Amino acid sequence: MAHKKITTRWLTGNLGVIVIILVIVEIIFGFGVQSFYYNSVRQLLYSQSNMVGSLLQRYSEDGSVDYKKEVRNLIENFAMRDKMELMALDRNGNVTTTSSGFKIEEKMYMPDFDTAFSSSEQIGEFRGRAGDENIMAISILSPVRDANLMAVRLVVSLENVDSCIMTIMLFAIFFGVVMVLLMLLSGSYFINSIVIPVAEIGKTARRIAQGDFKTRLSIKNDDEIGELCDTINYMAEELSNSETMKNDFISSVSHELRTPLTAIKGWSETILESPEDTEMLKKGMQIIIKESDRLSGMVEELLDFSRVQSGRLKLNIEKIDMLAELCDVVIMFSERAKREGIDFNYEENVEMAVVFGDKNRLRQVFINIIDNAIKYSEENKEQRIDISCDREDDFYVVRVKDNGQGISKKDLPHVKQKFYKTNYTRRGSGIGLAVADEIIAQMFGELSLDSVFGEGTEVSIKLPTEKKYSQLKEEKQKNTAQS
Repeated sequence: MAHKKITTRWLTGNLGVIVIILVIVEIIFGFGVQSFYYNSVRQLLYSQSNMVGSLLQRYSEDGSVDYKKEVRNLIENFAMRDKMELMALDRNGNVTTTSSGFKIEEKMYMPDFDTAFSSSEQIGEFRGRAGDENIMAISILSPVRDANLMAVRLVVSLENVDSCIMTIMLFAIFFGVVMVLLMLLSGSYFINSIVIPVAEIGKTARRIAQGDFKTRLSIKNDDEIGELCDTINYMAEELSNSETMKNDFISSVSHELRTPLTAIKGWSETILESPEDTEMLKKGMQIIIKESDRLSGMVEELLDFSRVQSGRLKLNIEKIDMLAELCDVVIMFSERAKREGIDFNYEENVEMAVVFGDKNRLRQVFINIIDNAIKYSEENKEQRIDISCDREDDFYVVRVKDNGQGISKKDLPHVKQKFYKTNYTRRGSGIGLAVADEIIAQMFGELSLDSVFGEGTEVSIKLPTEKKYSQLKEEKQKNTAQS
């Protein structure tokens, strides 16, 4: 369908217009050529008629010469007889003498002879067909008239002129046809260079839309079409990665949800079977509460991610002490770090870190970052996590550094993307960092990661001071108003 539309549009809107213009130009050119040649012949005829008229006037005024004899000599010795014919006409329009020497018996069609009688200048002109021949003629009335000599007539055949005009027009038509053919060839090549790739792009796009993310377009030209093919290939690659991450995410989340649900169900059945065992009841209820909290946290994380995706994640911005929230989270994880044999170090290098933010959401970010640091710590070496808070220019910076397994250079640019997990053997949905990054961004801050594979990871959380926050907020409002 695309081929028909583009080709038809080109034929009607481009080639058709040019062909019409060429036809009009050919017609105008043909009339111009004919007018030029006919005017040239007419000028030649008039120059000769003026010369003949002057001679006739001189002969008529010279009483010492025989007028009829001089006219006869003029006709018989006419210098231009190879190009035109000069003839004498009697009162009835019959030809009495010709420069060619041939006697013409039959009556000729001579409207110019009749016109000369009615003209004040005593001259008549005719162009048209006389018998089977196209001619141009001029008749001049004789100054001295009698029954045998009434006028002289100059006649030129236009057959050679018409033949020359026809030859020129044939060359012009041939040139026009060649031009149209060249346009057809170049236009066909140009259209095919667009239509065929576009059709291929359409087919590939449909296959991608149907879920075939492995299909790719071959890039043949370094132009806009090639750039489009490259973009679609990039889109297919990104969709393929997203599909893979989505499937891994679903698998991971399914596993994460199944684990607490299995524990809850198992201990519920155990409690029902042994309701009199108070020790078992206490232990089971503790596990059920723990797994329920874990399940609730995962559901809340999924809800937060849904809010981020839909742009509905709203923060309750107020003035808070970032150190107080960080200290609470550090205390929360200290006992767990001790149980897992992790050297947990916390250092405050500022007395107070007042920022604008959402207290609960900031705590959520700290929990996610420190939980990841503990989760990805190596078990086969001395585990250490260093947490610090400093001030750098107009920002407060919290750093969480571990000596765990680290992140490879290939994975590091993607760790804040949705569904992305560097290690699928670890628990978690892979969306915690994506949510944390969005929360910090809404506070006009920055969450960044620096990692060396096999050595550890450092996560930096930068939040602006009160003054810097106001500046950044004002700049954002200005940019929003301008856009």
